[in-house]
Order: sequence, then C-alpha cells, then structure tokens
Amino acid sequence: MPNRLTNATSPYLLQHKDNPVDWFEWGEEAFAEASGRDVPVILSVGYSSCHWCHVMAHESFEDDVTAAYMNEHFVNIKVDREERPDVDSVYMDAVTAMTGRGGWPMTVFLTPDAKPIFAGTYFPKETFGQHPSFMDVMAAVLNAWTTNRPGALEQADQITSTITQTDTKVGYLPTTGNLDRAVTTLSNVFDRKHGGFGRAPKFPQEPTLEFLMRMAVLRPDSESGILATSMLTHALTAMADGGIYDHLAGGFARYSVDSQWIIPHFEKMLYNNAQLARLYLRAWQVTGIDRFRDVAVEVLDYLDTTMADPSGGLHSAEDADSEGVEGKFAVWTWDELGEILGDDREIAASIYGTTPEGNFEGANNLHRLRDVSAVMEATGLTIPEIAEARVAIDERLRAIRQHRIAPGRDDKIVTAWNGLALRSFAEAAAILDDDRYLLRARSIATFLVNEASPDGALVRSWRDRPGHAAFADDLAAVAVGMYTLFSVTGDEGWYTFAETLVGQLRRDFADSEGGFFATSVTNHELISRPKNAQDNPAPSDNSLAMEALQIHAALTGDLSALDELERTMKFLAPDALSNPAFGGYALAIWLTHQSGMKEIAIVGTPDQQQSLSGPIWGQFHPDVIIAPGNGGPTTVPLLLDRTAGEAGSAYVCQNLTCDLPVHTPQALADRL
Repeated sequence: MPNRLTNATSPYLLQHKDNPVDWFEWGEEAFAEASGRDVPVILSVGYSSCHWCHVMAHESFEDDVTAAYMNEHFVNIKVDREERPDVDSVYMDAVTAMTGRGGWPMTVFLTPDAKPIFAGTYFPKETFGQHPSFMDVMAAVLNAWTTNRPGALEQADQITSTITQTDTKVGYLPTTGNLDRAVTTLSNVFDRKHGGFGRAPKFPQEPTLEFLMRMAVLRPDSESGILATSMLTHALTAMADGGIYDHLAGGFARYSVDSQWIIPHFEKMLYNNAQLARLYLRAWQVTGIDRFRDVAVEVLDYLDTTMADPSGGLHSAEDADSEGVEGKFAVWTWDELGEILGDDREIAASIYGTTPEGNFEGANNLHRLRDVSAVMEATGLTIPEIAEARVAIDERLRAIRQHRIAPGRDDKIVTAWNGLALRSFAEAAAILDDDRYLLRARSIATFLVNEASPDGALVRSWRDRPGHAAFADDLAAVAVGMYTLFSVTGDEGWYTFAETLVGQLRRDFADSEGGFFATSVTNHELISRPKNAQDNPAPSDNSLAMEALQIHAALTGDLSALDELERTMKFLAPDALSNPAFGGYALAIWLTHQSGMKEIAIVGTPDQQQSLSGPIWGQFHPDVIIAPGNGGPTTVPLLLDRTAGEAGSAYVCQNLTCDLPVHTPQALADRL
C-alpha cells in the first residue's frame, strides 16, 4: 500500500511511495507525530539520481523487517535535497560536524524539536569494516533515547549550538594582489598532466573556471591572466576529450571517479550542463578553439531536447543507472562494437580508447584522450578521414543506443538551475545568432514567469504543480537570466521581472551584517537560518546575488546596490580567498566589479540594435551590460532620454559618466 509520499511532487520522494516505511514529508505534521509519540525522528535526505541513495533504499527502506523497526520506534521523514536545499544545508552541517565529511544519502536522527542527535551518510544493511549496519545505528540511537535521555538531549544541544553559531571571520574587500594569489593557489592544486583540480574523484568546478576565464579576459597580459588562460584551456580540453563527456549525445556527467576523466559517475545534472555550455561557448571566444564552440552547441542541443519539459522548463537530472545498473546505457562491450561496426571497430578503438578488456566493469566508456597524431599513426588515416570515420561510427552507435532503456529522469524543474540555463541559452542565441536557442530561452523564461510564479511569487521547483517557496539562489539566478534575456531581446518585461526578484531578494533575504541568507525572513521552519558561502558545484546564492546586484546597479544607477555587493564580498572573502576552489564565482564577480562596469544603451530599430551589439556579443565582455531600446517610452533608467538617430545609437557609460553616442559597430568596438 502506498505511503504518504504518494502525493509528493518530487520524483525522488515518489520513488519511495511504495516503501513499507511510513514516510512523512518535511513539515509540522511529522514533528507533531514524533512529539506525541515521544520518539526520535529519522531524517533521510537524497536525490533521484544519487546511486548510493538507491542502494540504501533497496537494502533497507524496501526491507519489511527494517521498515517495521523504523515505523515502531521512529517517525520517518524523506526529503529531496533539490526541493529543500535549506533542510539539506542545515543538517549537512550536522553531518560534517560529527563525521568530518558529508554526502548523500544523508541520515540524521533528530529530537522531536528537530535537533540532531546523531548523523551520517550511507549505512549498509549489514556491518562491514568500520561501517556499522543501519539496524545497529538505529538500535544505538534508540537505546540512548530510552536509557540516557539527558545525554542524548545534551548532545543534540551541543551539535545544534555548533551548527548555529555565528561566523566570526573578519571580512575585507579583496585587492588585485589577493586575486593574483588566488590564481596561484589554484595552480598549486591543478593537475598539470590530466587537467582539472585535485585528485579523484574529479569535478569540473565550473565556478572556478568562471574565475579563470574572467582573469584571462580582464587581466590578459598579467602573469596571473596568462596562468589562468593556460589552466582554463587545459581543463576544458581534458573534460571535453574525457569520458565525463557523452560523445554520442552531448552533456557532461557530474564528475569523474578517476583523475584522468575516463570513467564518470554517469548521472547528468542540469546545473553542471547549464554552466558548462556557457563556459565552453565563452571560452571559444576567449581562446579561438573551435572544439569549445562545438561542445557548447552539443550540450545546448542535449538540454534543448533530452532535458526539455513540454511546459517550457528543463528537467533537473538523468540517473546514473539504467535497468538498475550504473552506466549500462552508455557503455559498450568489445563484442557489441564488433557486431555493430564490423571492421571499423579497430578505427573506433583508436578514436575512443576501447579495448577487449574494457575500462568499466568489462565494458568500454568512450573517451577521446588519445592524441590525434597517435590515431593517425594507428589507423593510417588523415585528420579529415578520421573525422569522417568518427561521424559514421557515431551514427551507428547512436542508432543502437536509441533502442536501449534510457536512464531514469528527474523531471522536476528546479528554478535556480533553469535560471542558469536561461542565461546560457540567451547568450548562445546572441553569440551564435541561432533562433532555436532564443526560442528555448523564451520558453524557460515564460515558464518561470507563469507556472513557477503562482500569484506572482517564485517557487523553488515545479512538477505538475508549484513546490516550496523560492530560496535566495532561485531569485538571484532567475534575475540574472532575465536580465540577460532582456539584453538580447530588448523586451522590458524580462527586465521588470528581474527587478521584482532583486527587490524581494534585498528585502526578505539580506543580512544586515552583509550577505544573504538562503531562506526568507518569513521562513521559520528550521533550527537555524542557513547562509551559504561556497560556490561549488554551482554559484552560491550570495555570489549570484552579487551578480544580480551588479547588473541591477548598471541598468538603474542604484549605487546602494553596489554597497550591498561590497558587504556581501566582505562576508565571502575570507573563505573564498583561503580556498578559491570553493569561491570562484564570487571572485569572478568581484574581479569584474574591480575592473569597472561599462553600461551600454543601444537604441534603434531591431536590425540596428542587432548590428550595433555585434561587437559586444562577438567577444566575451564580462564587464559590459547592454540595455537595448527603440527610443520610445521605457522603464529602464539607462535608456531614458536616449535617441536613436537615423543609424541607431550606442551610448557607452562608465564611472558615472557617459560618452557621446556612436553610430557604427566599428566605432563601438573602438570604444570597448
């Protein structure tokens, strides 16, 4: 018989609706039940594409004996971390405080007033090594609750005090020297052989790459800028050639389990791919490497097709597993390749690194890490012939893969991640002059305005119906995306929506001490109010808020927003500079702020706007904000009293001063 989760919107929660566990969703009902029965709470947090979440579910939550014990002695709450990042953030702090590391599935034992007694991640069905069984852990917590209640409550109070204490770091505004040293710090952990940062498991670290890319553009001749360009190029090349990239369908997996980018954890997340599509497209403009543009297009096309929802938004993830086996959808045995490709199997082996033994559980995950000169030597083919052979091989493999059972999809639409994707599609539409991408950008934006904003209030997620109220990262990411779409289209409706979100962000989420809380001032559900400072793997709400404030100030002249941006940077600076791998996006926005923003009003007919904006979209100008208009009535302060003239006009403003208008793309390019 289905449990309470049968009415949930989250695909992750719905995966557990037939468990024998009497699950509750997070909320007052569950804690009232625990208080009434005087029993502890088991909080289980995960997400739909999490492999070990599935393992623990199969081992324990689908087991009748385990479930009966849980139901008798505890109240059980299941949470999707993507729907409720606030709950995840608070109790991940508890896990980290108690164990020194975090991860999912996350398992936390709580008092009826939501204080953590004990916390961990995956607990196996049977004890092995230093890992106690889930049943043993439950029994130990229950024993403490029944025989040593004062001790259990004291421990809960201590953990709660630890995770709710105010950060006492002294904030400051980074100097140019600080940013240079941040690049040096990153270079010290950069893998000069395989690209990327650190050892296995290896993550793309998109916010860090954004910082390197802006250093490459805004300080190109400095030692730090040159070093940043080198690391950026190496990392993006290695990832695009590695097995973390899907060479047949496009899209990146969340991370590589090895240091060489060969074997991914096969789940694909929207937040990774939305960021990487834009990074590769902009890096093409920075470096001139055509491969980067090709990868960007393939990722955008993957999102625009495979991940698209009929409502207009984009789904949040594809699972690692297919038919219950990780990677089954993506990998190939040697015999399969022979049956499909015949004599071309040897060419495929040279291009994609396949072998009879395989590189993943007896099968092969494709990668292109072999240098093209080695492929030429092994096959006797020229570079054009290799490219032609790869196209033919890909078509045959793709045709077979279309008949495989695809990985499960988390078809929930997460607002913040769609905001990231909106920006990527809008920029791609302008840079590549491709109406497909503009159509997708408008579809996402329309979805966010209509479906994801019932009664005018943005929500965190949507699946068949709106979910929980939006968090700070939702507001900030969507605001940046909407500003970008306005800069591409000149449609002031997108600007107005962005302004509304920035106003709400500043009113309901700002901390008077600097920075932004993750939750609204009206949200009183949790034992603490989380305030995020780390950028990895997506930009933090505070970094995104800095960028939204930066654009808002450029378009409106609101200098108080720049004061708020600086207070936020002071809050972020100690952590971002001590560990820039977890503060890259904040440093990127601050670098742009230091460089000085250029506000450009482009006024004229749509054709004139497109022509004049060409020099801006033709290169990566992170320090430029565009406001397109037709010279008529406007709500955008930067466009007020701007006239088009016969050929259209571009007004360049910087440091509270505007130049005389220019009327040709070349003249604007010279000004830039």
